[in-house]
Amino acid sequence: MKRSTRISLVLLGGVATGALTACAPADGSSTRISSESVYTNDTYIPGVGYYHAPFRAFYPRRYNDYDATTRRYYFGGRWEAAPDRSVINISAPTPEAARAAEAARDARIDRGGFGSTSGYHSGIWS
Repeated sequence: MKRSTRISLVLLGGVATGALTACAPADGSSTRISSESVYTNDTYIPGVGYYHAPFRAFYPRRYNDYDATTRRYYFGGRWEAAPDRSVINISAPTPEAARAAEAARDARIDRGGFGSTSGYHSGIWS
């Protein structure tokens, strides 16, 4: 039985594409946050938080997050007795919100060297 070289090339291309895709961040955290970019409601960016599309900014909790203890919903940076019922589910952040989000993410980036092995650890230095 003769094997096709064309099928082999397609399979190798698929493997290479999958390998390269696996190396990219899944959450889009490497792209800059700007007022020209649009985000869907509850988009999460590490170090920044959740995007609330109706309020065009990022917050530490999910949109309409419910706290069973207080029986209140979180949206737009505040707690309310009823959930927000906005129909807006995609928007661009305000320029101020985009700058604040970038600053928060930049402050979170660890610029240290080799982790805990390169610094003072448990008081053991000779």
